[in-house]
Amino acid sequence: MAEQIRLVSAAAVYKKDGDDVLWFLIKEKEGGGWEIPKTVARAGESSVRASVRALGEQGGMRIKVLEEVGRHGGAAKVGDKIVTQRTIYYLIAHKEGEEVLGYVASEWMPHTLALRKVTTKLDREMLKDARALLMVIREKKRKIKEAERAAAAQLN
Repeated sequence: MAEQIRLVSAAAVYKKDGDDVLWFLIKEKEGGGWEIPKTVARAGESSVRASVRALGEQGGMRIKVLEEVGRHGGAAKVGDKIVTQRTIYYLIAHKEGEEVLGYVASEWMPHTLALRKVTTKLDREMLKDARALLMVIREKKRKIKEAERAAAAQLN
């Protein structure tokens, strides 16, 4: 029998708030710590689709998955079995909606506060990496727009 691998999708979700960027953190259980939203992919479901589903169902959000931020492998206890777990972290843009139903608590917060509030070192590292990736993506978009404006100016 093949080894069971548990696929987990983690969502570093951000939204613009004027000139600021806010990050979405949750608490899964009463007394639990702040964390990046995560969900287990269902049988036959991709990790990307799992994040889209979970944030839609539990967070009432429409989102856009931009890029993979990182991966982490390890083990998890499922019932009475220890299984291999693979977690894939994604940078996700919040598009609209926000009727949070599936979490004990949730909050949008600035990056520096989010880094202080998350309780695991891995989530902290992934939030840092997600912010760095977002800055790279924004810079690429800025350069593309600049090149398009320059090309349009040459045509006129």
